[in-house]
Amino acid sequence: MPLATGKDKKRIRLHRNVWVVTITSLLTDISSEMIVHLVPLFLSNVLGVRTAVIGLIDGVAETTASLLKIYSGALSDRLGQRKWITVSGYALSTLAKPFLYIANTWSWVLGVRFADRVGKGIRTAPRDALVADSVEPAQRGLAFGLHRAGDTLGAFLGLGLAALIVWLSQSRAESLTRATFQVAILISIVPAVLAVIVLAVGAKDVARANPSAAPSLSLKGFDSRFKSFLLVVVLFTLGNSSDSFIVLRGQERGLNVVQVMLMVMTFNFIYALLAGPLGALSDRIGRRRLILLGWFAYGLVYLGFAFSQTGWQVWMLFGLYGIYYAATEGVAKALVADIVPEFQRGTAYGLYAAAVGLTALPASLIAGILWQGVGTWTGFGASAPFFFGAAMALLAGILFWRLVNKGVRESSSVR
Repeated sequence: MPLATGKDKKRIRLHRNVWVVTITSLLTDISSEMIVHLVPLFLSNVLGVRTAVIGLIDGVAETTASLLKIYSGALSDRLGQRKWITVSGYALSTLAKPFLYIANTWSWVLGVRFADRVGKGIRTAPRDALVADSVEPAQRGLAFGLHRAGDTLGAFLGLGLAALIVWLSQSRAESLTRATFQVAILISIVPAVLAVIVLAVGAKDVARANPSAAPSLSLKGFDSRFKSFLLVVVLFTLGNSSDSFIVLRGQERGLNVVQVMLMVMTFNFIYALLAGPLGALSDRIGRRRLILLGWFAYGLVYLGFAFSQTGWQVWMLFGLYGIYYAATEGVAKALVADIVPEFQRGTAYGLYAAAVGLTALPASLIAGILWQGVGTWTGFGASAPFFFGAAMALLAGILFWRLVNKGVRESSSVR
């Protein structure tokens, strides 16, 4: 095999920011995933909250913070400063986590989730724009895929720690206890603090030639392909309710708390394993094909959740669910960079994140109501949210294929 030339090495080498952001996300997800999948179990098992309220909490937390993603991204365009806006977002989320320790009502949980998501809203768009600014067009899929892989590896490790804590604290118990939840919260603070330090010390802003106008919520001036992409993402997300419902589905089908944690670890293992290679694959075969493949996998898995009869079936399907995430999460962000010019990227990532986040409220509310109803109505049962999600994925996929088809990168695009 011939040795790589200097030009090949230059093409392969990734900017330092990509690695720093990846490590930051890895540490953050170790912290977050230690508790995020325990939260619906805490609400259901300890506080006795119904699925409609759990859906409301997830939806409100995401939606009310989502507008910040637009402003923080646009502000980073305006100032030419990505790093410190991103650092402040991670710091706010870190400060919010300890308050879950004393939560004793669902409104407390909502407040903490809201503060945590505000931090995510502040950091997400500037962080993604920083990654996009730091790499060449032909590296975007690889860079975002690597970031998603690091993020998901952190989730895998965090879930492993959570499962160990649950196993040591309450072994095979069917329901989560408050004491176990509190131990997980205390331990999760350490990697969260380390993540903020790594980003603050290691990242640096990339000089850009074209500062943008003041922050704006308007889509005016954006490519029609980007607007169409936002439309289909909203439709898809309307059926993509919080993964909390998959966790509850697993418990409803007989998995105990440790098994639920191991189930989510399986998902994150597959996601982490495939995110980098599939991101790099999108650099070669195109973003559209891979996103459509991911949405197809999503639809099949959601149909499987609807028809599942046992806990092991939910476990297996949740593992396959990782294929959808690996094929779409980082690739969609790379696609945004392909169709939006550099000076609009922060705003574009904010609009993209907000489109997903603002749809999270109706998506999670619909799922909770379809499952257990509202008031005196008892709903359609546990399968209903998953049938709805599969149908919306089919509709979004058809529209994506028809509307977002001209000029979308199949090899390389604008920087």
